[in-house]
Amino acid sequence: MDKPIEHYWVTRLHEVKKALEGNNFEVFLASDAAEARRIVLEEILPKTAPKSMAWGGSMTFGSTGLYEDLKNASGVEVLDTYDRSIPAEELADRRRRALLVDLFITGTNAVTETGKLVNLDMIGNRVAAITFGPRNVLILVGRNKVVPDIEEAMFRVQDYAAPVNALRLDKKSPCVVTSHCEDCKSPDRICNSWTITAKSFPRGRVKVVLINQDLGL
Repeated sequence: MDKPIEHYWVTRLHEVKKALEGNNFEVFLASDAAEARRIVLEEILPKTAPKSMAWGGSMTFGSTGLYEDLKNASGVEVLDTYDRSIPAEELADRRRRALLVDLFITGTNAVTETGKLVNLDMIGNRVAAITFGPRNVLILVGRNKVVPDIEEAMFRVQDYAAPVNALRLDKKSPCVVTSHCEDCKSPDRICNSWTITAKSFPRGRVKVVLINQDLGL
């Protein structure tokens, strides 16, 4: 059989899709980042018709090319929180205003095979938006984020995603030295707010694109 890894993940992602749909998420399957981009541009955006849009930190979002597509979207108020050319106070204000947009786009640290999203945030804007505020939330998820259960999700976040992100962001927290969580008190700590999104409320508010490709951390 050609591409056995991709075929293996097709089966697993279909099961995760069913579990997420059972928890009231609207779910799409994409074979790779390019198809995820197409699904967002051709299916999700026309259906949600957002008049305002923002995003939270997500390497997966960047990998799809959607940031470049959407940052100058015509006819849409875009609150670009990735633009580091603007002052820090303005970025903070945009993050607050982003909680009231029509569509908020981000990733997730983990998705369980029981259909739950698990996230850990430094500032809290990403997990806040997933929980409440934006009319619609779009979560882009690489297959590498799939774990069996919440316990494994939290382990994945603390002992892999968080230390690697701390390294990527040039933080000075202990985990950049030890490569695992030290439950530190460092001012550079990026692990402050946990959320477990067990169900989407209302039904379909949170939309998930499961991507059959390793993306993000």
